[in-house]
Amino acid sequence: MERLKNILLLLVASGFAIATHATPDTTIVLTLQKTIPGSFADFYTDGLNNTYLLTLSNQIKKLDGSYDSAAVYNDVRRYGDISWFDGTNPLKELVYYKDFTTILVLDRFLNPRNTIDLRNAGILQAKAIAASYDNNYWVFDELDNKLKKLDDNGNLLLQSADFRVLFGEGYNPTRIIDNGGLLYLYDEKNGWLIFDYYGGLKQKLPITGWKNVQVENKSLMGHDENYLYITNPTAISLQKIKPNFNVAAALKVQKRGNNFFVLTKEGLTIYSL
Repeated sequence: MERLKNILLLLVASGFAIATHATPDTTIVLTLQKTIPGSFADFYTDGLNNTYLLTLSNQIKKLDGSYDSAAVYNDVRRYGDISWFDGTNPLKELVYYKDFTTILVLDRFLNPRNTIDLRNAGILQAKAIAASYDNNYWVFDELDNKLKKLDDNGNLLLQSADFRVLFGEGYNPTRIIDNGGLLYLYDEKNGWLIFDYYGGLKQKLPITGWKNVQVENKSLMGHDENYLYITNPTAISLQKIKPNFNVAAALKVQKRGNNFFVLTKEGLTIYSL
């Protein structure tokens, strides 16, 4: 374990880059399922079919699988604007405030259960955070250019080598995703990095320019102003999808199972395949 702490992500020799090829455009026709009108800053979903709506005033509204109200987080003045929400673990939901480098941990009723001030761990600037598979927290330290893992008390458990040394370039992920036994980092300018939990680089994918990326069943997804994209790294293929809604007008698109969630200035719309 001690050795792992010192060499996490250092095993880049095991990694390799691949080039993807785009398959012909695929057109999908989706069925309107639900519209939730309103002005929302963002939204998130989890694996239990819950939906979280972030209002412009930093209130979080949790909706159940039937889109009925399940809980509300109202402590909107303490830390300012919410930078990120992670509902990967519905029993331990994360709210991240970048301006205060603080993670607030909520229970399933959106009641605060813990606060982690990253400054106490020496992390003064962090854009991306995520829940880890073992109930800890991944944080990318922008100043050190290192990926770090913290526990509930903010103690440092693991850290990588400097990414500038590992990759010879500045790498600043906007997303960290812990999913299916792998760790995914995405930088819009540099693409995907995929690691195993032992620090080995599995793949480096130079797919850039995607917005609102996600991972589902080991498929990588995102969108730009024109298309939705899905790639399966093991199949080395890239699917470009044209849906029957206006992608250019979407502030955010996410897929969950057979449903597509589309946020616009008018509200959140849910479509199904």
